[in-house]
Amino acid sequence: MTTSQFHLPDVGEGLTEAEIVSWKVAPGDSIEINQVIVEIETAKSLVELPSPFAGVVEGLLVAEGTTVDVGTAIITVDATDGEEAPPAVAATEILGVISLPEPTAEAAPAPAPEAEKSGAVLVGYGIKGHVASRRTARSRAAAVIPAIGEAPDAKAPAQRLARIHQPIPGVPVIAKPPIRKLAKDLGVDLNEVTPTGLIGDITRDDVIRHADQAKVFHNIETPQWAPVREERIPVKGMRKQIAKAMVASAFTAPHVSLFVDVDASRTMEYVKRLKTSADFAGVKVSPLLIMAKAVIWAVQRNPMVNSAFTEKEIVVRNYVNLGIAAATPRGLIVPNIKDAQDMSMRTLAESLEQLTITAREGRTSPAEMADGTITITNIGVFGMDTGTPILNPGEVGIIALGTIKQKPWVVDGEVRPRFVTTVGASFDHRVVDGDVASRFVADVASILEEPALLLD
Repeated sequence: MTTSQFHLPDVGEGLTEAEIVSWKVAPGDSIEINQVIVEIETAKSLVELPSPFAGVVEGLLVAEGTTVDVGTAIITVDATDGEEAPPAVAATEILGVISLPEPTAEAAPAPAPEAEKSGAVLVGYGIKGHVASRRTARSRAAAVIPAIGEAPDAKAPAQRLARIHQPIPGVPVIAKPPIRKLAKDLGVDLNEVTPTGLIGDITRDDVIRHADQAKVFHNIETPQWAPVREERIPVKGMRKQIAKAMVASAFTAPHVSLFVDVDASRTMEYVKRLKTSADFAGVKVSPLLIMAKAVIWAVQRNPMVNSAFTEKEIVVRNYVNLGIAAATPRGLIVPNIKDAQDMSMRTLAESLEQLTITAREGRTSPAEMADGTITITNIGVFGMDTGTPILNPGEVGIIALGTIKQKPWVVDGEVRPRFVTTVGASFDHRVVDGDVASRFVADVASILEEPALLLD
């Protein structure tokens, strides 16, 4: 046994410090290579760090809630000789490893080639070595399951996949640490989730589909008053970044806001048809998808709303990196879909769903939040009719989609119940004049009123 220190790695985000959120181990605990030992928070995201050592935890050098610089020693381990992984190279690639029962003699794998016996390698911390993966362990525990590409008398792919997903006695649930955290946040019991991963693992989509989405946005229970009279929350991490960005935006760009009520009944009919279409099977479809397409179409007709302002010039961007404001447990973030103008309706729907899932997990990377050109904030999911959104820094336009609900609406001289929403938008008046802003909002409204215009 040799004493080794684990230093806070560069998580590949261009950041120099991180906060120790929670330790997953304690002094005296035995740990394995790749076992998650600590959760850290940067200004951008939460990251779970696995151990590059196998051995016994000797001491935790940094207390929870403490912010330390990259390179600071945070834990010491009495490491087993020869059981140290190579240095970290990209912590953003970190994955978890789940222990499975040892294989039976009948299912024992062939000996590993010499090239694979060069020593244990921490996942995401260097070259691949002889480390048992989920795929390997799963196949050992369930050797009776045929592999894809086997003899011609094998079952059809769909049948093989179904067999892979059947529960195997003695084998625990297979899910990466971020998936387990997401399930915990949403109150989902992973033992009740049907996995759809290729190796029988539970995916993010599996957890989201199993969860009751209404509980994500609505308070089901009213908590008791806190026992202390006041609470003080340190301004750090993501909250500090949000505060700086909002102050800079509000007091740098002169905001002007516009609002319009829209009869979105045909949008709701269109969404209903897409949900039942075979072309959109397995994809989440919502009014936000139509709103996104409407914004892209309106940007093409009014490119100044997709600009950037500098002291020397206005940069008109002839592409759309569409930002979607996302409320997460850690605060507001605005990831964006790159080159959304080139996407089909289905591809855009898939991108929106993936963006939402990733943001809700707290796993959105800095690259996914960089270089946005215009933003949508969907305040309708919170039951709000409209609002005056603040511009995302670096952009000159942001548009808000309010709740869509039935209201009395005059149609051909008669009052009828229609699905009505309010579209609100804010613009940087240094770049966007009133007539341009008005035409842009009117174009978005026209698509929500008649989605068929997208076919032109």
